[in-house]
Amino acid sequence: MTSQPVARDPRDAQPPRRKKRDRTHYLYIAVIAAVVLGIVVGLLFPTVGVALKPLGTGFVALIKMIIAPVIFCTIVLGVGSVAKAATVGKVGGLALLYFIVMSTFALAIGLLVGNIVQPGEGLDLANAHFDSSSLNSGASEGGEGGLTGFVLGIIPTTLFSALTSGQILQTLLIALLVGFALQAMGPGGAPVLKAVGYLQAVVFKLLSMIMWLAPIGAFGAIAAVVGATGMKAVFSLLGLMVAFYVTCILFVVVVLGLILKVVSGVSIFKLMKYLAREYLLIFSTSSSEAALPRLIAKMEHLGVSKPVVGIVVPTGYSFNLDGTAIYLTMGALFIADAMGKPMALGEQIALLVFMIIASKGAAGVTGAGIATLAAGLQSHRPDLLNGVDLIVGIDRFMSEARALTNFSGNAVATLVLGTWVKEVDKDRVKRVLSGAEPFDEASLAVDPHVAVGADGASSGAGAAASSSGTAQGDGTTTPPADR
Repeated sequence: MTSQPVARDPRDAQPPRRKKRDRTHYLYIAVIAAVVLGIVVGLLFPTVGVALKPLGTGFVALIKMIIAPVIFCTIVLGVGSVAKAATVGKVGGLALLYFIVMSTFALAIGLLVGNIVQPGEGLDLANAHFDSSSLNSGASEGGEGGLTGFVLGIIPTTLFSALTSGQILQTLLIALLVGFALQAMGPGGAPVLKAVGYLQAVVFKLLSMIMWLAPIGAFGAIAAVVGATGMKAVFSLLGLMVAFYVTCILFVVVVLGLILKVVSGVSIFKLMKYLAREYLLIFSTSSSEAALPRLIAKMEHLGVSKPVVGIVVPTGYSFNLDGTAIYLTMGALFIADAMGKPMALGEQIALLVFMIIASKGAAGVTGAGIATLAAGLQSHRPDLLNGVDLIVGIDRFMSEARALTNFSGNAVATLVLGTWVKEVDKDRVKRVLSGAEPFDEASLAVDPHVAVGADGASSGAGAAASSSGTAQGDGTTTPPADR
């Protein structure tokens, strides 16, 4: 009797699928090369450098084009996410309150440091050898008429005109109203939220495509600034970068470290040592999204309960962006000082209030932070909007500090909130951080980029999230932290 051949699953013969290569490294290298080349051109050929300014202005125009849909989609989905997080009870409510307070505090620190350091002071680009019409092209876009005119100017003519008029405060108002309306609809609003999620994916993809033009924009912007001001611009930009890095380090070590020590009794340095591999991963990719599944797995191993980790970490990746908050306010003040048009205290406070809400839309892809910064300037000081091209050249150099600070803030938030609701095994925390109970890297052998199933659960590490975003109950995704 001959044995029948055993049928083989055709999938067994297929070679293992290769991971998609991260091409943003090439963009990073291209931006560095473009900045160096722009400095050289500006120094050696000042007239040519100044003539290249339209390259930077055109790039900012592309960013401006995408501002309204970025703000609309992220705020609509953000309001829905807040509703979901708040319904899980005490942990969700405390998490949202903590995130709002910390984001506001980070924004305020950015304003404080920006006012003290003032790295852009003395450039006075508004009076440099540029075409003044291009520098002040946005000056006539703002509303006038005092407080009454300002409030009435927030109300758009029609529901859809807010998305086409370029008035960001109108877009913000409509996004909030739509978000709350969908929230009130309950399950009936889920299909619309899902559609907005798909629209957001398209918008972020478009933003990613635009950011591939960043080397050209950075080259033109840096060449023009250096051509007009010489090495003074280079030193000012370096001053902003150094001030930003120092501020982020002090925020993590002093502010977050103090909160962690007081509430949980844990040293921030021990926690950072425990998360050292994740820090290296974030530094190499300039994005904290790559470490999302690992943070979930490691915080659970540390002794924080799964429900707390499952709520705090994914929500924090969209709502607890301390590094991005510092960047937004420091960047805005730098642009204002560099253009010789410093912001008054009232304008700074108004900008802070706007950024508290709009910074929740900075958690997406590379360039979302730039888009949100441009949105803040366009809504409050449109005459400063064209100064955004100054930041484009060094934005990528500051992305590591943003990502590392955002990641640290979410790690600390998880331990702090877990302690508040008594969902932390303190003895296990001590054992893990002392090295007595090391993390098993083999537990993360499963590819964290696996697809999320129909039930919303991931088969990779972290269960509640994938590296491309945090799965929501309605099938939409909350974007990962800004790169």
